[in-house]
Amino acid sequence: MTPVMFWLGIGIVLFVLGLHGVLLARQAIRRIIAINIMGSGVFLVMVALAARGEARDPVLHALVVTGLVVAVSATAFALRLATAAQAGDKKASEPKA
Repeated sequence: MTPVMFWLGIGIVLFVLGLHGVLLARQAIRRIIAINIMGSGVFLVMVALAARGEARDPVLHALVVTGLVVAVSATAFALRLATAAQAGDKKASEPKA
């Protein structure tokens, strides 16, 4: 087994674990974490594919760096939406005086 195949396998396993979490988790924060695990798997596959030849592919590395920035931003936005939704649920369930 070559190192590229090893990292491709690890990336695929991470993606499948994240997909499992997205499909089975009910809480929003757990789903956000599962989506991040899926994204990490995709990034790992892309970096492994970039390293398969003699010369490294800089385009895939640039896409991964851009994807990391977008993933962090999207995660922050999703966490803010999830906390606002939880606060709204608590406020709606409180008895009115």
